[in-house]
Amino acid sequence: MTLAAQIKCATEDALKHLFPDAEINPASITINLTKPEFKGDYTIVLFPFVKQLRQKPDALGKMLGDYLVEKCTLFSGYDIVSGFLNMTIKDGVWLSFLQNHFNDVHYGEKSGHDRRVMVEYSSPNTNKPLHFGHLRNIFLGYAVGNILHAVGEQVVKANLINDRGIHICKSMIAWQRYANGDTPERTGIKGDHLVGDYYVKFNDAYKAEVGELVGKGMDQATAEKEAPIMKEAQEMLRQWEAGDKEVRSLWEMMNGWVYKGFDVSYKNLGVDFEKMYYESDTYLLGKAIVEEGLQKGVLYKKEDGSVWVDLTEEGLDHKLLLRGDGTSVYITQDLGTAKLKFNDFKLDQSVYVIADEQNYHMQVLKLILKKLGEPCADGIYHLSYGMVELPTGRMKSREGTVVDADDMMEEMINLSREQTEAAGKTEGFSQEELTKLYNTIGMGALKFYLLRVDPKKKMIFDPKESIDLHGFTATFIQYAHARICSILRKEGVALLPDSTKFQSLHLSEEIFPSEKKLAVMLEQYPTIVENAAAEFNPSELCNYAFQLAQQFNSFYDEHSIARAENEEKKQLRLMLIIMTAQVLRHSMNLLGIRLPEKM
Repeated sequence: MTLAAQIKCATEDALKHLFPDAEINPASITINLTKPEFKGDYTIVLFPFVKQLRQKPDALGKMLGDYLVEKCTLFSGYDIVSGFLNMTIKDGVWLSFLQNHFNDVHYGEKSGHDRRVMVEYSSPNTNKPLHFGHLRNIFLGYAVGNILHAVGEQVVKANLINDRGIHICKSMIAWQRYANGDTPERTGIKGDHLVGDYYVKFNDAYKAEVGELVGKGMDQATAEKEAPIMKEAQEMLRQWEAGDKEVRSLWEMMNGWVYKGFDVSYKNLGVDFEKMYYESDTYLLGKAIVEEGLQKGVLYKKEDGSVWVDLTEEGLDHKLLLRGDGTSVYITQDLGTAKLKFNDFKLDQSVYVIADEQNYHMQVLKLILKKLGEPCADGIYHLSYGMVELPTGRMKSREGTVVDADDMMEEMINLSREQTEAAGKTEGFSQEELTKLYNTIGMGALKFYLLRVDPKKKMIFDPKESIDLHGFTATFIQYAHARICSILRKEGVALLPDSTKFQSLHLSEEIFPSEKKLAVMLEQYPTIVENAAAEFNPSELCNYAFQLAQQFNSFYDEHSIARAENEEKKQLRLMLIIMTAQVLRHSMNLLGIRLPEKM
């Protein structure tokens, strides 16, 4: 139980004892950290009880403060400020806390729950490589999965591969037209990049054909429909859905190139998945659901054979579910996938990490499933996030202006190398150690910068700012951790020491303010993890870890460990920094970020 939770229970018991005839609602008891400008550690808000208990704030505060100090072992004193009761925690409580948790590698975690949660993220198309726009999605999904697991949820990390559809056929048509049999092996180009090149070639050819038709007098809209290369792609999609062997063989070959490329990228990104779904396996399930909806009268068919759902009663419009030629649209396979995921794992919650551009799509998906009476509908949660732009603006993969994820990773690692070399910080490292360090710093900077902003907000990614040693960055946190490791090496203390080393420590003097501030922050960590899980918001951990690193720096700038006032103080401070390192590692590990022991 956290200290705030203990104080809440003690406050409830005290009020019930002092006012036995009153009905005390525990939900009305608010416990906050005391503001830095006031004396005390935790604050009990008195106003919710003033009217009910017919007491003036200061009188109520005195009664409650006297009772808590006398009856509860947590408190050494109190102070009343304008309706707020500021309680001071006994120094022994902080020592006990440190002794119990300072080297606990699972501190901040909760035991298992029965809830089963799937987090679906990445969801790439097999017509192009992972690009920079995917990275916030991937890091967000991976971190949320880790955070939910930390609070005890049974988590399945999933990836839905968009491996079929008109966009896939575009790359295939362009490869047939222009590749002359080129393969990744022959060209030396990574498979996903090679296929992506032909997606761009398709759109270049399409624009040229449309322009030619318009030049001959055709209007723009008609030209876009009549362009020969687009008609070829549409025909290929129909052949694919009809099971044409030649089309399917080409599709399997090109997708195979892409999957090998994705595997390399995911490994370099440091993310993984427990379950892979493929739209080529799920779109038929979606068609079956649509057919069932027709039979139930929930859906309707137009004269051209297309199938629709009427969502006007829900304040929306009519939504296409199946084209007149029988081919699927995106939402068709999404219906099938939602049902399949639920049946596979009997999910309590299915989290979709998808950009806010798809808010309407996700709203429609959930409404349709509800209309169809599918039990998976209630557990659908759309983790909507804002798009990421570079300082140069938005990217468009069909125009070839996108920044590939592989290129961005390489740029960040190079920036890390340049910064480290410029600072003259390479002495004492082997080349292998430096390579690992550059990767750790560069990838940490990339992940942290994309996760430090609330997911709901749009953001601009600035590579140089993301790696600033003195900014709100992973680099700042990594340096604080390396600094702690250096201190421990000099003191001959292992990062995870035998906890019995400190069991006989008895505090005989007060904890200094900066020591207490660090202990208070460390005690807050489980609450931060819980909040991040409840809000599906890794930025809570980013903010916390940065503030903890700042607090450590302030503490260490003020107090020496090697030249502590006495051995007791030295051991106390060692416990503080060991736990600080442990919490920094745990929090960053949830985000997929490594912390070096030397920088």
